Amino acid sequence: MTESANPNQAIFDERKRRLLDNVALKETDRVPVVFATRFWVSTYAGITFEEQMYDVDKSAAAYEKVLNWLQPDGYQPSLYSFGPVLSALDYKLMQWPGHGTDVNVCFQYLDKEMMGAKEYDDYLLDPTGYYLRHYLGKTAGAFAGLEKMPDFPSLSEWRFVGAMRAFANPELQASLKRLLAAGEAAEHLAQKSIAFVKKMDGLGFPSVGGGFCKAPFDHVADFLRGSKGAMLDMFRKKDKLLATIETVGKLLMRGVVQETKAGGTPYVFIPLHWGLDGFMSPEQFKTFYWPGLRKVILELVENDLIPVVLWEGNCTSRLELIGDVPKGKVIYWFELADIFRAKEILGDTVCLRGNVPTSLLIAGSPAEVDDYCKKLIQVVGKGGGFILDGAASIPDEAKPENVRAMMESVHKYRR
Repeated sequence: MTESANPNQAIFDERKRRLLDNVALKETDRVPVVFATRFWVSTYAGITFEEQMYDVDKSAAAYEKVLNWLQPDGYQPSLYSFGPVLSALDYKLMQWPGHGTDVNVCFQYLDKEMMGAKEYDDYLLDPTGYYLRHYLGKTAGAFAGLEKMPDFPSLSEWRFVGAMRAFANPELQASLKRLLAAGEAAEHLAQKSIAFVKKMDGLGFPSVGGGFCKAPFDHVADFLRGSKGAMLDMFRKKDKLLATIETVGKLLMRGVVQETKAGGTPYVFIPLHWGLDGFMSPEQFKTFYWPGLRKVILELVENDLIPVVLWEGNCTSRLELIGDVPKGKVIYWFELADIFRAKEILGDTVCLRGNVPTSLLIAGSPAEVDDYCKKLIQVVGKGGGFILDGAASIPDEAKPENVRAMMESVHKYRR
């Protein structure tokens, strides 16, 4: 959309530049504030979480209503309308509103061991083959028949031709049909989401979403070994775990750069789970967690993208260990870590994001929210390199008046 065609182009450009300048550790006219949530837009708009999960148009309308009211500098664009895709897949690694949780309760990931301790070698030899014939059927009913897929790397000459019999198998055919339905649902959501982002661009709201990636250890713990298995393997199968982390790191990066750039934004969201205080020691962090995560961060930066690393939980003991990244190229979003100490240690290296406490947004008063934001703006925002946000985005139960107070604080306490 050209500037003449979009009356909000100037405000869009101003907000986008304010965000990018803070990433680059430059001081701007004021601290920027962004909006991210899961289902708070449902709470505000008066629809159920289940409706948001299953009706992308209702979700988009709720987001638009919220953005027009709050006027943030940027927003996380996920509409969370994954319900039709999850249902079509018969997905088993999550419960979601109305399907395992209450219609107004957030989705919940299920911690399961999906890859046995004896299956490391099978995975490392042929990750794709392992997924098709052993893993995917455990994750979703629609994949069950894929275990009948031919073992393509083992086939040569006429054996390759003969192996096409597999596609006559009724179980494989049934799975392929179910996956076609899931694909259509996913494409519908994608097109609606693209249209929503373009509309918000026109209204002057730049997206701070885009790509998605994971820390390699988190992928192993979340989707392969489960938390218990991954923790035990640090002691019992160190070499196999490290080899898998190395392989996973390479696989996770496939397509991320291209997908992010195709979306028109430079940000790549990386939520962290298992490398925090309480889950592993600093030595384990330096061995199993940080090297793989750092490789992901460096590769994204090398491709002119901005990693947005959400340090969920408390990671204050990690602050001295995580500064070895390019200056002015990365965002560290802290939930419970001491963000004021993070400013002292990391403020000359990374842009900080956060961290208005969840408890304060839910149970506090607007005045209390304003006081905390004032301190963040004046201390963490000093000299640039800070983006105001909730500690872990806006919680679903937050009071609207508290969210409004957070958003207004950046205008109230300008440079």
